[in-house]
Amino acid sequence: MSAQRAPEQIGIEQTTEVDTDALLTALQDEDCRAIVEAVEDEALSASELAEECDLPTSTTYRKLDTLTDAALLDERLRLSSSGSHEREYVAGHVDLTISVGSGATVDVEAETNAADQLRAHSMAD
Repeated sequence: MSAQRAPEQIGIEQTTEVDTDALLTALQDEDCRAIVEAVEDEALSASELAEECDLPTSTTYRKLDTLTDAALLDERLRLSSSGSHEREYVAGHVDLTISVGSGATVDVEAETNAADQLRAHSMAD
């Protein structure tokens, strides 16, 4: 029986479309941008983010929901030897394409790539 391999190791590129409205809404929000900047170098829990960004905990959780829906943050479990595990957040990876066409039409496409996310998470650990 062979070991399970990550998608990029076996040549599978899986992309997931992102809710572009959620993405653009999150990018416009100052608190959301502060949270994304805070997790740029390290994974942080909701309570750590609330303290780091000087936000109420309830606001932090709402912003985290918005950011994970927009794929700007990924959620993972922080394991503790004491058995009290907690969720932590890391920067997500989104490919964003904005096209401006004739007649003032704007097309926005956003997607995440599973292989990119696996590579980023393995480098962060």
